[in-house]
Amino acid sequence: MPQTPRKWFDQSQPQTLQAAVVLCYLNAALALLGVIVFGAALPLLLLVAAVGANGIANERRWGYWVALSAAVAYVLAQLVLFVAVSQSLGQILNLAFAGVLVALLLHPESRHYQRIWFR
Repeated sequence: MPQTPRKWFDQSQPQTLQAAVVLCYLNAALALLGVIVFGAALPLLLLVAAVGANGIANERRWGYWVALSAAVAYVLAQLVLFVAVSQSLGQILNLAFAGVLVALLLHPESRHYQRIWFR
């Protein structure tokens, strides 16, 4: 059986999944920068989400669930940080973008597409 080439991004997927993949990659790049500069451990969840985004781009069901679980865990961590540590504008933006990622992954169009087309 010939193996299909791996993709980083799939333009044939719905916009919600495309946006989620791009946001996962962008978050992972910024998280990697944060780990290098600040030594923070929390952004490692975003690196896991990028692995899931690669799975989504290659229409793998495990990729969807990895990205979703990492995004939900990141939202919960951001919520705890917002309540316990600081209510600054930066923290509000972090929480908002984390929520947008979860919303994109849980959107009915994304769920419907992954249920039908992902292997």
